[in-house]
Amino acid sequence: MAELTVLNVLLHKEHIGTITLLPGDQSLFAFTESYIDDENRATLSLSFKEAVTGQLITDVRPTQARLHPFFANLLPEGPMRDYLANRANVKPEREFFLLWVLGKDLPGALEIQPSDGETWPEDTGDESGNNEDAISSKENALRFSLAGVQLKFSAINEATGGLTIPTSGIGGSWIVKLPSTKFDGVPENEYAMMNLASQIGMDIPETKLIDLSDISGLPSDVGQLRGQALAVRRFDRQDSGHAVHMEDFAQVFGVFPDKKYEKASYRDIAEVIWVETGETGAAEFIRRLVFNALIGNGDMHLKNWSLIYPDKRLPMLSPGYDFVSTIVYLPEDKMALTLSKSKESKEFKELSLSSLSRLAAKARLPETLVIDTAIETVERFRQIWKDSKGDSLLTRESIQVIEDHITQIPLANESCF
Repeated sequence: MAELTVLNVLLHKEHIGTITLLPGDQSLFAFTESYIDDENRATLSLSFKEAVTGQLITDVRPTQARLHPFFANLLPEGPMRDYLANRANVKPEREFFLLWVLGKDLPGALEIQPSDGETWPEDTGDESGNNEDAISSKENALRFSLAGVQLKFSAINEATGGLTIPTSGIGGSWIVKLPSTKFDGVPENEYAMMNLASQIGMDIPETKLIDLSDISGLPSDVGQLRGQALAVRRFDRQDSGHAVHMEDFAQVFGVFPDKKYEKASYRDIAEVIWVETGETGAAEFIRRLVFNALIGNGDMHLKNWSLIYPDKRLPMLSPGYDFVSTIVYLPEDKMALTLSKSKESKEFKELSLSSLSRLAAKARLPETLVIDTAIETVERFRQIWKDSKGDSLLTRESIQVIEDHITQIPLANESCF
C-alpha cells in the first residue's frame, strides 16, 4: 500500500478538505486553502468554530486508528456497522476505509471521494488476502450510511406506496428502519411516539409504517424478518434531491460515538441551541426533553439531537427523531444524559419544575420560557394521550407501563397541573 492515501471531503459538492491516512494508522483532516479563505463558506460543523472569536479552527490534530470525531460520527455503529463492513470486506474498526466505502451517501451534505488516481489499497484490514475480492466487495457494498445502531436502509418512495432499496444503497429520500430481532413492536412504538409528538406540536418528519413485503430490494442477508418497518422521510434531503447539511451533537462537541451517553449533559445541548438558534430552538428543545421523559425514552443521547443548515451557514434545531418508549422494553431505563452536571442522577424522577429552573439558570435560558414551555407540554401530552394512547399501536401492557411511569415524574404531577 502507498505510504499516503487521501480522501477528498466535499460539502455541497465543493471540495473543502482532505483526510489523509498516514503511516502508523494515523489520519489527519485538513481544510483546503480555498475553504479557509472563503468568508462566506458553508458551515461544516460548530466543532470547528472558535468559541470566542467565531473563527474557523484550522489546526486539527491527527487521530490514531480512528477518524476525527466529526467524521467518526458519520459512520454507523454496532450491528449496522458490522453488517455494512462485512459486505464491503473491511474490518469495522478501520474507519478510514469504511468511510471510503460509504462516503457517497452520508448524513447531511457531505460526500467523501478518493483523490484523483487513488485506487482501493490492498491492505484494508480484511482477512481474505485477495485484493480482487476486496475491490468487488467494495463495489457491491450498500453505500448508505446514517449513524446509528439499528439496521436501516435508504429507500426511494414508489408511486404505488411501496419503497425500493436502491441497488447501490445510494440516493433514497426515506430511511427504512427494520424490526428489531430483540424487542417486539419497535417500529410501531416509534411510529406511535413520533405521531404523538407531532400532535403535541413538535417538528417531526413524515413517518409511516410499511409491511416488509412492500419493500423491494432488501438484501437477502438481513434475516427472515417479519412484520412492519418504520419509514421516515429524510429531513436532510429536499424534494429536489439536494442535500441539506446537518450534524448531531456528538459532532458539535467533538465526542466519539461510544461516549455519546457520558461526555455532555442536556444543559450543554441547551446552551448551544440557545446561542445558535434563539428562543424558537430553545422552546422546541424543552418540549422534546419533557416529552421524552414522559414517554420514558432513555435513548436521547448526543447523537439523537441534531442541527441542520438550511441556508448552508446558520444552524437550526433539526426535526425530532428516534422517539421510542424504551421503558417498555427496559423497565429500569434512565435518561441518556444528566440534566446539568456530570455526576447527577439520570433518573427520570429528577425532572421537576425546580430541576428545570436550575437547568435554565445554568444554561442561561430565560426561566419563564423553560417553565411555561414545560407546563404547556405536559398539559398537551395529557390531553392527547388520554384520547389516543398510541392509537392502538401499543399493547395494553405497554400503555400501562407508560402510565405508571408518568406517575413517578414530579414535573407531571406538581400542583400547578
